[in-house]
Amino acid sequence: KATKHYWKFVPFIFATEDINHSDHLLPNVTLGYNIYENFFRIEITSDALLDLLSHGEANVPNYRCGRQRNTVAVLEEAETGISVQISTMLSTYKIPQLHPFLQSPQFHNNSIDGVYLDEKGDLTADLDIVNWVIFPNRSIKRVKSGSLKKQASQDLKIFIDQKSFTQVEKLNKPLPPSRCVENCHPGFMKVAQEGKPICCYDCLPCAEGTISTTEDAVKCTKCPADQHPNINRDNCIPRIETFLSYQEHLGIVLASFALFCFLVTGLIFGIFIKFRETPIVKANNQDLSYILLISLLLSFLTSFLFIGRPRRATCLLRQAAFSNIFSVAISTILAKTIMVVLAFLATKPGNKVQRWLGKSLTNSMILSFSVVQLVLCSIWLGTSPPFPELDMDSLSADMIVQCNEGSIAMFYLTLAYMGFLSVICFTVAFLARNLPGAFNEAKLITFSMLVFCSVWISFVPTYLSTKGKYMVAVQVFSILSSSAGLVGCIFIPKCYIIFLRPDLNIKERLLSK
Repeated sequence: KATKHYWKFVPFIFATEDINHSDHLLPNVTLGYNIYENFFRIEITSDALLDLLSHGEANVPNYRCGRQRNTVAVLEEAETGISVQISTMLSTYKIPQLHPFLQSPQFHNNSIDGVYLDEKGDLTADLDIVNWVIFPNRSIKRVKSGSLKKQASQDLKIFIDQKSFTQVEKLNKPLPPSRCVENCHPGFMKVAQEGKPICCYDCLPCAEGTISTTEDAVKCTKCPADQHPNINRDNCIPRIETFLSYQEHLGIVLASFALFCFLVTGLIFGIFIKFRETPIVKANNQDLSYILLISLLLSFLTSFLFIGRPRRATCLLRQAAFSNIFSVAISTILAKTIMVVLAFLATKPGNKVQRWLGKSLTNSMILSFSVVQLVLCSIWLGTSPPFPELDMDSLSADMIVQCNEGSIAMFYLTLAYMGFLSVICFTVAFLARNLPGAFNEAKLITFSMLVFCSVWISFVPTYLSTKGKYMVAVQVFSILSSSAGLVGCIFIPKCYIIFLRPDLNIKERLLSK
């Protein structure tokens, strides 16, 4: 049958080739066609339709991959059942259907048999060939592109209007620029104005973290993770790594202050060693003073673990070293405070407390209090140790190089334990502050622990309210200020007596006897 009626395809192929070879009809557009034999079977017809509606090698409608083509019309000559099957599939995609070609056309998928065809199958009236132009805003326009003539020879039944194709080409051009505002510049995106024509739109700046690089962009795009938008939001620029560095002013000030405090504490340590035979040094327990001074020296050095680019070793050491060294220092002050109270009680007649005084008691207290913190830090490092990381979410323009503490709970638990020791030490020293003059060490300890507790109580909210390098700077400042407070409150008055008030030193000697 296909061989018998091959002439039906000749005008269609001729028209297609004539359009493709013309410089005026549809310039820069190439028409194509596929011809299928359905053998009057629905399953073969369906397979052919799937191939027409698919854009790749596999028959998967709506999936565009590989070759690109656009089916604009389907010409078919099938019986009613198969024609209905074709119409059902094509109507979903709004594709025109003609049945059969040049004899029984279908417009809008409705057959015109018996209306425009006589008994011989010839046209009884002239019919128009219409293009339906679909615009980007989904509006449709009807354009006449040719006609089917009833009185014409067999090979000239179809007529193509060249001007209509030019009109269709013009109509298919992109939408004109907005008549309501100027073009949206890069860094902005178009947003339609409600209730106004589609060509009217507002230009809104791209949201935080997004950019647009072209005019009249319909949406803004995000920058890669290691980049951020510039101030105009029309380009992505690299994000800068930030941390508390020795090259910046804040790092230089903190490092200089830490070094200064370390040298002052080392000088005081040397003074106590040189004047170890003086009553003021002997009366304040030389061994505990030495342990406390060494702990404070090390605490100033731990500040340098927080400054500079975080690395695996510094992240592992800095919190553990800080916690353990401070625990030793506070344990030593607590032991000094308890020894002051016991020494006063031992002066009362008949009191047996004197037998408890000695190095074994102080060493036991320092060791027991410090071991608890050591166990906590060991559990911390063994289960969830700190590690270096890049924080890309806290700041938009910078990448924070920081130490992830691993377990935040363990971090605050070690701080809580130091706070617990500080509160006990402050309470004991406060209760013993009014002891006789020979034991006025309790007053100095009370004031020093008041300074210490004030610093670390204000540390927590300040630490939580900052980000990046400033969070690290807050902890370094707390370490330095609390350590300097202990040095200033406990040891500076003793150095004052040694050098500037030797008469008080003599009085201390007489009282100690």
